[in-house]
Amino acid sequence: MPHATASRDGPVILWFRRDLRLHDNPALYEAVKSGRPIIPLYVLEEADGVRGPGAAARWWLDGSLRALAADLKEAGSKLVLRRGDAARIVAEVVEKTGASGVYWNRLYDDGAVARDKRLKADLETADLKVCTCNGALLVEPWVLKTKTGTPFKVFTPFWNAMRKVAGDFVIHAAPARLEAPTQWPESESLDSWGLHPTAPDWSKGFDVWTPGEQGARHRLADFIEDDLKSYPRARDEPASEGSSRLSPHLHWGEISPRQIWRAVEGTAHRHPHVGSAADKFLAELAWRDFNHGILFHHPDLPTKNYKDAFDALPWSTNSKGLAAWKAGKTGYPMVDAGMRQLWATGFMHNRVRMIAASFLIKHLLIDWRIGEQWFWDTLVDADEANNPANWQWVAGSGADASPFFRIFSPMGQGDRFDPQGDYVRKWVSELSKLDAKYIHAPWSAPDHVLAKAGVKLGQTYPKPIVDHDTARKRALDAFKGLKDG
Repeated sequence: MPHATASRDGPVILWFRRDLRLHDNPALYEAVKSGRPIIPLYVLEEADGVRGPGAAARWWLDGSLRALAADLKEAGSKLVLRRGDAARIVAEVVEKTGASGVYWNRLYDDGAVARDKRLKADLETADLKVCTCNGALLVEPWVLKTKTGTPFKVFTPFWNAMRKVAGDFVIHAAPARLEAPTQWPESESLDSWGLHPTAPDWSKGFDVWTPGEQGARHRLADFIEDDLKSYPRARDEPASEGSSRLSPHLHWGEISPRQIWRAVEGTAHRHPHVGSAADKFLAELAWRDFNHGILFHHPDLPTKNYKDAFDALPWSTNSKGLAAWKAGKTGYPMVDAGMRQLWATGFMHNRVRMIAASFLIKHLLIDWRIGEQWFWDTLVDADEANNPANWQWVAGSGADASPFFRIFSPMGQGDRFDPQGDYVRKWVSELSKLDAKYIHAPWSAPDHVLAKAGVKLGQTYPKPIVDHDTARKRALDAFKGLKDG
């Protein structure tokens, strides 16, 4: 790291990471309190040991950074962009600007934690002020503990403990103006980073999203106004789109979980009839904190089974099955609809994520890590904690996980949560005219029904790549062998 020299009269650097907002940004609040000019800096991390965003998340980041730059400009400031080794670049900017301090909000994955510890130590050795804050979670991973003083491994007691403390926080408004330095450091061009795909631009269906802080605040307002009251039911109905769709905004820190908590809790106080729905939603918000705690205490979560017993599970190398799953051509309409929604929009409904993940892991016996990597690259809300934790939940290898022997039937899940087939019709157009009675199992339809709907199995729509009952028995046998072993 270049030598960093402190200047007590110098500006302070506000290092943006996954906190791309001005409202309720603790590091920004502390930087303003310093009374010094502020240099907002974003570094596109390219160092070893820190997992970079996938392609869909990079698309989101492009829009989010543009929105943040516009908000900073309105506040009389600007966003400095650099790419490379973040620790080295922060030290370089300190050296070239004579900065007196560096402010940032904490991250919780192992690579970021290790980097930040080293950088903080180096900066403090150079007599710089370093201020780090919690800008990402309701409660940080080391705060809540069991009665024996250990981290929680089961969600329900974690949630019970969370409820007692989660509302005890202060939310800071965005500053109207930011004092600019007398000289700005050099900045790279966002266009030069190539975060937005070209040749081809596969993101045309992503226009359903509005990255940035204003987009996040509008999404929250719309959710509370239109969907909160029906959330417990609608969150499981993919055709209704009744989930909050706040996850990508949360991942990039365009809105804080504290802001969401306060808004939802306030709505419940004003309108008691939505109280149970609000509780259900807040529990899902707490699940995000729970997953970050698991990652913090088990930093190899994205690559290693949380439960070591699953290391002996005999995974299959089914390249054709994997390709069919990725393309949404498994012959199981609920799975295919989800995978096509993912490819088209960078998002998949939560209920369908579980169905698609279960199919890959248990019908095809393909390692959950392969599915996790595909979701990492294709989800706009791919998150270093939620992504592996939820995949391990489905696999049965994670903390407080669904048992491996719980194998979702794509047909049963479709009949229950998409009874009219509206979700399947939207994303699997080949089946759009098929009667609802058969839409989740088209192979069961009589020939004349298929002909009337214009469906030719194996031609216009694939036959199932694996028999459900056979795959289920194979998965249970593999799990039985795991237990016996």
